[in-house]
Amino acid sequence: MDKMTQREEKVNLAIEIAIKVGLLALVIYISYLIAKPFMAIVVWGIIIAVALSPVIDGLEKRFAHRKKIIIGLTVVIIAVLLIPTYMLSEKTIESSQTLVHALKDGNVTIPPPTEKVKEWPLIGEKAYTFWDSASKNLKETLAPFNERIKKLAESVFTSMMSGLSTILMFVGSMIIAAVFLIGSEGATKFYTDLLRRLVGDKGPEWANLSTLTVRSVVTGVLGVALIQAAFALIGLMLMDVPLAMVWAVGIMFLTIIQLPALIIIGPIVAYVFSQGTGTAEVVFTVYMLIVGASDGVLKPMLMGRGVDIPMLVILIGAIGGMILMGMIGLFIGAVIFALAYKLFGLWMDGVQDAPDNAK
Repeated sequence: MDKMTQREEKVNLAIEIAIKVGLLALVIYISYLIAKPFMAIVVWGIIIAVALSPVIDGLEKRFAHRKKIIIGLTVVIIAVLLIPTYMLSEKTIESSQTLVHALKDGNVTIPPPTEKVKEWPLIGEKAYTFWDSASKNLKETLAPFNERIKKLAESVFTSMMSGLSTILMFVGSMIIAAVFLIGSEGATKFYTDLLRRLVGDKGPEWANLSTLTVRSVVTGVLGVALIQAAFALIGLMLMDVPLAMVWAVGIMFLTIIQLPALIIIGPIVAYVFSQGTGTAEVVFTVYMLIVGASDGVLKPMLMGRGVDIPMLVILIGAIGGMILMGMIGLFIGAVIFALAYKLFGLWMDGVQDAPDNAK
């Protein structure tokens, strides 16, 4: 009878535990669904706060510890920069829609090509023939490509709308970052305590490592973008390319969002060759192609600086994270891979110490 009672008690205990675990899992799952729409904004806010905190701390020391005013001004300045960008993007979408309708109606006129177009390397004759045909009857020339143009237009509009949503998300992230920066001491303590709870005494070390990793990736991304834009601007100005500053800023933007700068450099090179095919144009082309491909060399040099983690680990984590999760994965992937590397190192240290302890 005692055995039956004990068995019943165990069954009842197992059922009670199962119910509690099920309820806890349900609460966690529903909480995840509620928080899911805001996760990307919050994570971006954390990344921005971590990246800006050294700048804010430096300004706070210089300007009599007026932290809230400094953070407020920083947010306002970034918002002032983003509002014109949003308005420009909206105008671009309207202009693109007008252009598409004009193309469909055949109301767009294209000036005829110059004879210099024939001298372009490899594609000169074909480019001249196509351009000349388009200048005479654009609608008929583009008729075989109508489906492709339609798909391309849809893709462009989707990308533009995605860009606008990214800008809005960034504004929200800046507000969240400002909140984190104002309460930076509490946020840092919470994060450190959370990691201490998860990994024990290594918590503060891992908190510091993840902070330095985010800053390292931010420095690498912005550093590569600025260097590429600066060198591109030099080449553009030497060749007297119109709107050189605009193209340089565009190259910087593409590099920041991890798209190849050749998207802008390619059409510019084509334009330069349309003006002439001499030595200067060839040298400019080689120079700009090197600038466009330089991020492959600069990223390994700049990412991982200031972090006690091999550069290759940071680079693999950043690139792999971006492939897996998009732009935000550039930072999350680097942090997770860096922490995984540290965890693997701790495990290896334990394996090496085991024989000594056995003795």
